[in-house]
Amino acid sequence: MNQLNTLANQTRKDFPLFSNQSEKANKLIYLDHAATSQKPIQVINKLSNYYKYENANVHRGAHQLSAKATEEFENARTITSEFICAKSSKEIIFTRNATEAINLVAYSWGNSELKENDEIVLTLMEHHSNLVPWQLLAKRKGCKIKYVGITEDGELDMQDLSNKINEKTKLVSLLHISNTLGTCNPIKKISEIAHNAGALVLLDACQSLAHQSINVNLLNIDFLAGSSHKICGPTGCGFLWAREQILEKMPPFLGGGEMIQDVSLYESSWADLPFKFEAGTPAIGEAIGMAAAINYLQSIGLDKIQIYEKELTKYLFEKLKNINDINILGPSPKQQYNRAALATFYIKGIHSNDIAELLDSKNICIRSGHHCCQPLHKHYNLTSTARVSLSFTSTTEEIDFFINELISAITFLKANS
Repeated sequence: MNQLNTLANQTRKDFPLFSNQSEKANKLIYLDHAATSQKPIQVINKLSNYYKYENANVHRGAHQLSAKATEEFENARTITSEFICAKSSKEIIFTRNATEAINLVAYSWGNSELKENDEIVLTLMEHHSNLVPWQLLAKRKGCKIKYVGITEDGELDMQDLSNKINEKTKLVSLLHISNTLGTCNPIKKISEIAHNAGALVLLDACQSLAHQSINVNLLNIDFLAGSSHKICGPTGCGFLWAREQILEKMPPFLGGGEMIQDVSLYESSWADLPFKFEAGTPAIGEAIGMAAAINYLQSIGLDKIQIYEKELTKYLFEKLKNINDINILGPSPKQQYNRAALATFYIKGIHSNDIAELLDSKNICIRSGHHCCQPLHKHYNLTSTARVSLSFTSTTEEIDFFINELISAITFLKANS
């Protein structure tokens, strides 16, 4: 299995959290990458360098420091644009996170384009960030939400999706990869069905951007929400991509400085794209850090990362399936090629928080709870599950240690239940 660990052995040195762990007894095993990614030194140094030597407000100042900050900030926009193969950097709107990006669409596009009895199609596997904004919009506008079900294997029910989409459908909003099931949805096919009915498509790409190449034009989508902290970048920054012709029609989301063209006492006019949607001082250093993270991932190669994580996921599932009484949600790696490098599971009679706490006592970090997917858990009649999620820095040795400690935790909890 040493060959399987090659990519991790090459990259772990770039991550201070991993490279400074010399004593095996105190080694931290981080298996919660789906919640947030660790940050390589390249990103940390870029962020630090900005605040040390380039700190200034962007777009507004005539001095050289502002010009340098503006250059770095707008270069970050270009890098983000090219990362997803957008046609223009004007199609990239910097936000605080992917949640804000989805809310931007719901408030700006939704308020201006939707009317009473229009329909929005979502899925049962959505993160709360792609549920709540549309629920709020439905209450404001009197439109309706329909939910696409899932199959017994945890995949999207495509027949149900086809049945739910009709001439009243104005938007299909869904995640690319489920943070709980690991399911990778067939976005290109979904876009075709939606567009044939005259609907637009929004893609929550938080769980896919760091794990596979994304081309918004090949996927034929209309909006994409992304988050920096999921792709080895800083927190507090994300982005919205949308087709330029759609953004041009959308009214501003927030008002204030930076997003204006001209202001008088009683009316204002708006700046051109993308600045119309970026009110106030942006997260300058964080956007620059996100661009450094994108460059880092691309230096490794998204295709290489996807192949590595696929093999590691197979290894994880082979170990998990040998544990008595374990129940794993979603399709297996054999069922779905592009499934996420994660496994969400539960043991009847044992609370996932107890499992996570015992593993934490052994310096193993996993996630427990509903993973911001309460409707999905209710679908399975569950209140909580445990989730282990991998990245290109994960190794088979970490998986082996996790499996052994998981078995010990289950044995202990059963004996003391």
